[in-house]
Amino acid sequence: MRQTLSRFPGPVYVEGMTADKPGKIKPVPLSTLVSPAQRVERAAGDFRRGAPVLIRDDAGASVLAVAAETAGDGTLQALAQIGGPASLILTHARAATLKIRLYTADAIRIPLATAMSASDIRAIADPATDLESPLKGPFEASRDAPSQSTVAAMRLAKLGGLLPAAIVFRVPDDTRDTIQIEGALSEVFAPDILQFDARAANALQLVVRSSVPLEGAEQSELAAFRPSDGGPEHYAVIIGAKGSRALASPGPVLTRLHSECFTGDLLGSLKCDCGDQLRGAIQVIAQAGGGILLYLAQEGRGIGLMNKLRAYRLQDEGFDTMEANRRLGFEADERLYAIGARILQLLGYSKVRLLTNNPDKVTALEAAGIEVVERVPHSFPDNEHNRAYLRVKAEKGGHLL
Repeated sequence: MRQTLSRFPGPVYVEGMTADKPGKIKPVPLSTLVSPAQRVERAAGDFRRGAPVLIRDDAGASVLAVAAETAGDGTLQALAQIGGPASLILTHARAATLKIRLYTADAIRIPLATAMSASDIRAIADPATDLESPLKGPFEASRDAPSQSTVAAMRLAKLGGLLPAAIVFRVPDDTRDTIQIEGALSEVFAPDILQFDARAANALQLVVRSSVPLEGAEQSELAAFRPSDGGPEHYAVIIGAKGSRALASPGPVLTRLHSECFTGDLLGSLKCDCGDQLRGAIQVIAQAGGGILLYLAQEGRGIGLMNKLRAYRLQDEGFDTMEANRRLGFEADERLYAIGARILQLLGYSKVRLLTNNPDKVTALEAAGIEVVERVPHSFPDNEHNRAYLRVKAEKGGHLL
């Protein structure tokens, strides 16, 4: 069937036969060309650029939102003229650091004074300024439950790899459509943001497999996976001879879930043990005759490289790795193990022998539908730079080191 797209703006017309009117032209809404996940991706990109996004929730309420990290004074002034007083949305972890009482679930909302500049607001959200501006506050959080849209705005900042904080402005119903059209703003539904991670895992698809001989594991294949609606790529290193018993499906196959670590894997950083774990896993799997190493795009336990470097700076100030993450507004571990489970399923595996010292990985992988037949210990000697880090992982994170 031949398709002809009309010029934007306007409806899209698909030329061809229809069941009810053969030979007629059937109009198709332009919005159907963009999936919910693509809208979220676009909105996250706008957040990174400091642009506002229109977020609508199930109840029909709307907010204009901008990331606290990237907002500028001009943007805030323009949004205030449209939506009135602003509110800052923070996670419980960041709020607890600022000694703000937690009256609500999921997130807190702080009404902002009209005179506050973008840099003033950033100082509340960013712990890098805590020592420079130690007397922030006191802040009084709203006791009203935050709307679905405001929680989604905070989550959108996370998806954009930013600090998990957003500035929101209420949008009157009678001006919502005009604002969206005249401002050419990205529009996204709150449920699509909140369900993005689960949908992305389910939408993963195998893009390509190719032979990639590795040092110490020459019989290896690299398989690349990407969500069908776009998003970060994840990889599986399939080690061993094709058809070998070690790689027989449905398993159990010897498996290592490894989250990417630019500093450890590539630069050989001594602040963590990631590089040792990566190369050690390849060696162990090769010696065992075969297995799978999943290389997941979840830098810094899921907070991204920029925020991991912020956490490193806080560690230099005396905070341990978990305290640093919480001061930034994140949980101790933000990784999504459903992604690893989905990749294993796409490769034909439902049972694994898991190379890990983290019991949480065992629990999370089983919750995602993969049977963990055995936990195989996987640890390496410490050094003077990562000794305290490993101790915190054991004492606070329950790692079996």
